[in-house]
Amino acid sequence: MKFTWLLAAVALAGWLIIRRHKQHRWVQVAELVVIAGACLVGFGVVHLPNFEHLLEDAGQMLGKWTYLAVGLLAFLETGAFLGFVAPGETAVIVGGLVAGQGEISLLVLIAIVWVCCVLGDLTSFEIGRRLGRGWLLKHGARLQITEERLGTVEAFLDKRGAVFIVFGRFLGLVRPLIPFTAGASRMPLSKFLPYDILAAGLWSILFCTLGFLFWRSIDQLTTYVSRGLFAFGTLVVVIGGIVALIHLRRSPEARAKVRDWIDERDDQPGWKHLAKAARPVWHLLLSPAAKLADVAARFTTDRITPGNLGLELTTLLMLALIGGFNFFLIGDAILNNPEPRIDRWAFDLAQRLRNETVVDIARVVTELGSSPVTAALTLATAIFALVRRRRIDAVALIAGWLLVWAAVHTTKSAYDRERPIGAFTDTFDAAYPSGHTAYAIALIAIATVLVRAGVGWAVRIGVVTVAVILAAIVGVTRVYLRAHFLTDVLGGAALAIAIWSLVGIFSLFAGRVRHNVPSETSR
Repeated sequence: MKFTWLLAAVALAGWLIIRRHKQHRWVQVAELVVIAGACLVGFGVVHLPNFEHLLEDAGQMLGKWTYLAVGLLAFLETGAFLGFVAPGETAVIVGGLVAGQGEISLLVLIAIVWVCCVLGDLTSFEIGRRLGRGWLLKHGARLQITEERLGTVEAFLDKRGAVFIVFGRFLGLVRPLIPFTAGASRMPLSKFLPYDILAAGLWSILFCTLGFLFWRSIDQLTTYVSRGLFAFGTLVVVIGGIVALIHLRRSPEARAKVRDWIDERDDQPGWKHLAKAARPVWHLLLSPAAKLADVAARFTTDRITPGNLGLELTTLLMLALIGGFNFFLIGDAILNNPEPRIDRWAFDLAQRLRNETVVDIARVVTELGSSPVTAALTLATAIFALVRRRRIDAVALIAGWLLVWAAVHTTKSAYDRERPIGAFTDTFDAAYPSGHTAYAIALIAIATVLVRAGVGWAVRIGVVTVAVILAAIVGVTRVYLRAHFLTDVLGGAALAIAIWSLVGIFSLFAGRVRHNVPSETSR
C-alpha cells in the first residue's frame, strides 16, 4: 500500500464534500476520477512506471542536450509557473545524474541552471510588475485575495523579504509564486535580485550536486529529497503557526477577524461542522488561561525581524535539519556504494596538485581540526565567556564540543568505513565521518562567541568568515593528505553543523528565559 496516494485521495474527497455546492458538475466528475485513480495506485491495483528510470534513460539519450533541457525546465518553473505541475528539483537532479555518468560537466550544468533560474524569476517578476496589484485584486477574488491581505503580503515582503525569497526557494508550492508576488507588490528590483541570485545559486548547487553524488541510487535519492523537503516545509509551517498564535494572543483586532471568519461559516454547507469543531479549539488556544502561546512568547520577540531572535531561531532550525539530513543521506549512500564517483574525482584532482612543500604545509594546517587543538581553543573561549559573565555561551561551547566528539566516535563505529590507502599523515579509527572536519566547525562557534558583542557588524562578519574558511581548509587538507574521502569530510561537516545548531537553539532559549525571569518577578 502507498499511504501517500491514499492520503491524497482522502484530502481531495474532503475538499469535494466541502465545495460540492460551489463546483461545476464536470469539475466534480474530474475530481472523482482523480480520487479513484489515487485509490487504485494507493492499494497497489495500478502500478505507475518508474519515473526516475524514465528520466535516467532520457538523460542518457539527450547527452549534451541535457544542458538545454534542464536549463529550459529551470526557467519555465517560475517563468511560466511550471513548478505547479512538475517539481523543478527532479529535473535538476537528473541533470546532475547525467553529469555523474560523465556525459556533461557538473560546473557548467550548475552555471546554466543558476542563470536560467534567475532569468525565470526575473520574467515572473516583470509579469507581476506589469499586471500589478490591480490585476491581482480583480482576478484574485476566488483565491480570497483582498486589498487588506495584499497589503499584509507587501508589508511582509518589505520587512522580511530576504527570508521569504531565500527560504521560499526550497518550498515547491511557494517557489513559483515568489517572483510574481514580489513584482506585483512593487518590491524594488534592487532589493529582490541580490537575494534571488543567492537563493537560486544555493538551490542549483544543492540539487545538481546531489544528482552528481548519488547517480547510482537515483531512486533512493529522490525519496530522501522528497522527505527532506517535506520535513523542511513542515518545519516552516510549525514555526509560522507558533508566530501566528503569538500574534493572535497579542492582537485583539486579529482575534476579532478570526472569530468573525468562523462565525460567517456557521451556516455554510460543508463548513458548519468544521466551524463547530473549530470554536472550542479557538477558545482553548486563545483564552486568558491558555499557556501555550505564553510559553512560546518567552522565546520570541515582539516583532520577528531579520535582526533578532526570530530569524536566528529559524536559521538554526534550518541548519540543524539540513545538516542532519545530509549526514544520514551521505552515510546511506556510502553504505550502498563504498566508492562514489565524487571521491575518485577528488583524489584525482589532489593527485594532479600534489607537491611535497604543500603536503608539509597541509600536515600542519590539518592539525587545526584535531581534537586537542579544538578542545583547547574551546576551553579558552569558554573561560573568556565566563570572565565576561556569559555563562550560557561558556556552557554551550563546552557542551557543543563534547556532543560533537561523542557523535563522531559513535558514528565512526556504526559506519566502520575503511580509510583511503596511502595516506600522507597518521590516521586511526574509521573514516566516516571526518573527525578533524567535524571538530573544525567549533572554530565557527568560537568566533561567534568572541565577537558576539562589543564590535561592529563588519568585524563580526569578517571574523566569522575567516573561521568558516579555516574550517573549510581543514576539510580540504584531509582529502589532500588522503586521510579521508571527500564524502567523509562532507559528512563530518554536516554532522557538526547539525549539533552546533541544536546547541545554539537551546542557548537562545536559555538566554531568552533568563532575560524574561527578572522582568516577571519584578512586577
